[in-house]
Amino acid sequence: MLTADRLVSPARLREFFAPRSVAVVGASETSGWARFLFASQAAAGFDGPLIPVHPRHATVFGRPAVPSLRDLDDPVDLAFVMTPLEAVEGVLDDAGAAGVRGAVVLASGYREVGDDGHALQEQLTAKAAGLGITVLGPNCPGFLNAHERTAPFALYITPPLQAGPVGVALQSGALAAVFLAFARAHAIGVSTLTSLGNEAMIGATDVIDYLIEDERTKVIALFLEGIPAGFAAAAERADRAGKPIVALKAGSSEVGSAAALAHTGSVAGNDAVVDAALRQLNVVRVTSIEELLTTAAVLGYSRWPTGRRMGAVTTSGGACDIIADRASAERIELPAFSEPTAAAITEHLPPFAEARNPLDVTGYFLANRRTAALTPVDAALSHAVADPGLDFVLYSGLSVPDVKPDEAAARVLEERVAWLADQLESAPIPVIATTSTCVDLSGYGRELLGRHDVHLLGGIDLGIRAVGNALRWLDGRGCISRTAVVLPAAAQISRTGPWPEFEARDLLTAFGVNPVPTFSVNALPGVRDAVAEFGYPVVLKISDDEVTHKSEVGGVALDLRTEADVTAAFERLSAISDHLTVAPMRTGGVELLAGVTVDPTFGPVLAVGLGGIWVEALNDVSLRVLPVDPDEIRRMLAELRGYPLLTGARSQVAADLDALARVISGVGQAACSLGSALRSFEVNPLWVNGDKIEALDILVITE
Repeated sequence: MLTADRLVSPARLREFFAPRSVAVVGASETSGWARFLFASQAAAGFDGPLIPVHPRHATVFGRPAVPSLRDLDDPVDLAFVMTPLEAVEGVLDDAGAAGVRGAVVLASGYREVGDDGHALQEQLTAKAAGLGITVLGPNCPGFLNAHERTAPFALYITPPLQAGPVGVALQSGALAAVFLAFARAHAIGVSTLTSLGNEAMIGATDVIDYLIEDERTKVIALFLEGIPAGFAAAAERADRAGKPIVALKAGSSEVGSAAALAHTGSVAGNDAVVDAALRQLNVVRVTSIEELLTTAAVLGYSRWPTGRRMGAVTTSGGACDIIADRASAERIELPAFSEPTAAAITEHLPPFAEARNPLDVTGYFLANRRTAALTPVDAALSHAVADPGLDFVLYSGLSVPDVKPDEAAARVLEERVAWLADQLESAPIPVIATTSTCVDLSGYGRELLGRHDVHLLGGIDLGIRAVGNALRWLDGRGCISRTAVVLPAAAQISRTGPWPEFEARDLLTAFGVNPVPTFSVNALPGVRDAVAEFGYPVVLKISDDEVTHKSEVGGVALDLRTEADVTAAFERLSAISDHLTVAPMRTGGVELLAGVTVDPTFGPVLAVGLGGIWVEALNDVSLRVLPVDPDEIRRMLAELRGYPLLTGARSQVAADLDALARVISGVGQAACSLGSALRSFEVNPLWVNGDKIEALDILVITE
């Protein structure tokens, strides 16, 4: 018997996703699923045996049927099971007896319906594993492999199915058809598209690993409803292999109630954590299907730029304005053309036009009779790609008609497309071609561009956003492993709930973080002794394990400068709690938050931001999944809008950022030392004044 991991290994999935023969179990002419599947196989150009299996039909769609998989003359590579749920396990028994090694299960009623369905799914998985059958689903419409010309896929595919560099995996069924429709409309070819269903056996990470090893897949596009187990490790493998992952992550789960007890839990919501984690893993997160596939197209079809300096060549001044705005939003530079480049371009412009970047060659040439296939916008591109100050050029100069024009115009257009194909392949720097707006390509346009291997992005706005996404991936490539650090051994914790302050202080001290000096007091004479030790001004606050936000219950008295202030504060606070603490008042500097909460998917997450009373009001927070090293924490600090306060703005004393990063690293280490008992760990405020760094208030919650 094969082990479960071998049943979903990349080698096994290469076989699974390229079946040369398929049996459709439960196929009938009254089934819409069966009708779609047979049509999808035709759209893909499948020419192998496609055998209906039904106990009561002699033929289905004109094809001879057999009563059972056991009646096949030869084993098929894949059984597509579209029987009712109660018959599925029997079909798997038949498949095992017939030597079938792969199955897609369409039926629903498993994990998605609750505990009873979950038990049925576990039973199904165990049976399949025992029989050595790799299963996709259940609750799954199937997959397609355009390069292998096969599509056991029970949803409609509009022909033709275009093969290409984009591998797609979706935690959705019906959306697969939507993906394919947009891809077809914009001539984005796919390698393998997989709807994952309930992921009983083949999961998202298994498909990612398969796509990493698939030479015909250049980029991986994901639609995720949840982050699958093992995703971080799979993303690291993809990054090492140079395979970009672009993900549309929908939805978010609830923040755990224990984590929400701390400020950290309220600012590190699950979707914010997902966003931070994906950036850490160099996964490009997008917000729409259009952006997902267009970004994948940039990375799958274009030569990759080596920098952010973009030249832009268009036929419209308005387009130049849009390009400039979108480039600024994506942090793409638009440097001036070099003098030789500008001079060469100027020769092709009308007298009133100027050779500047982004370039509008104007529509002036449209009023003149054409004497050659190439136009001024093409000539401008040929000069721009030689500019030493550019890393790539965005070209928006070609439009393709909906229908084939007359023969003379068609020959001119063909020559221009062939010329552009040569530029895309051999120009000194990458050329990224785009249409002006996100319009669908006609059949004529797809055929013409496809014949010359020319890909046009779907519009300037969406195209530049996709280019920005691609550049972010290129910036982050190969950097995932640099944040790896060794976590401390987890302690065995039996305490549930908030810790006493003195225990929290001792834990922080053990990891190199200095708490502010503090005296515990329960009577006014003790307060006076502390004041004598510290001097004025002082802070008086309650020390109650059950009060996690002292300021919200009036449990903190700040900046006490006289004995009368101290006495009045003591009388007020002692009415709230019998346990008080006194500490010196820290003035000047900057107050930060450094907290760790636990995300149900990614585990401990570090939040760093402006602290004190401003945490939730400003929400100026940077997040990372732990572990991270001090260098990464320096990058977190630099992401804050309040970062200038740490570098000496507004007459502030510049913080020792290296020391601060080490201290925050210590907070993360202390939190991780609590192991699975950790619920929340927060230092707020963490006071920073030059090289003086102290934890002014500490909250630790375990379970």
